[in-house]
Amino acid sequence: MPPVSVRNATLADGPVIAKFNALMAQETEHRTLDHALLRSGVEAVLRDRTKGMYYVAEMNGMVVGQLMITYEWSDWRNGTFWWIQSVYVREEYRGKGVFKALFRFIEQAAKSRKDVCGLRLYVERDNERAKGTYERSGLKKTPYELFEIDFVLKNSGGH
Repeated sequence: MPPVSVRNATLADGPVIAKFNALMAQETEHRTLDHALLRSGVEAVLRDRTKGMYYVAEMNGMVVGQLMITYEWSDWRNGTFWWIQSVYVREEYRGKGVFKALFRFIEQAAKSRKDVCGLRLYVERDNERAKGTYERSGLKKTPYELFEIDFVLKNSGGH
């Protein structure tokens, strides 16, 4: 098994990130996303790190996984939570340590910064495989539930 390497995504990774996001939406929520809107959203993050950061995992020079970090200020902690979002691993690479490598990379990056107070993520209620992966990574279930009003995908209930 070749090693997994993790790096900051670049604008050149935009097409594969958008493809992975579309696959994830279809797989987890049975949704078909508007590709132009999705591509613009991915590029917005890649061009402006104040919106978030994408990381990609590679094996043999091929992108096989991704995740995005966005930010939430916590007044209770006087620090920023990094939200893990848009997690996707190519199906044939699941169970091969790709998410683990991505998670450890961002966990170490977050711990090295004094302004980051923790990591958070949300998961589809019925995605038991992902929940198990996240628990094995050291993430704990919280007592909170997520509520939203979505002004963009309001008719499809997307996030």
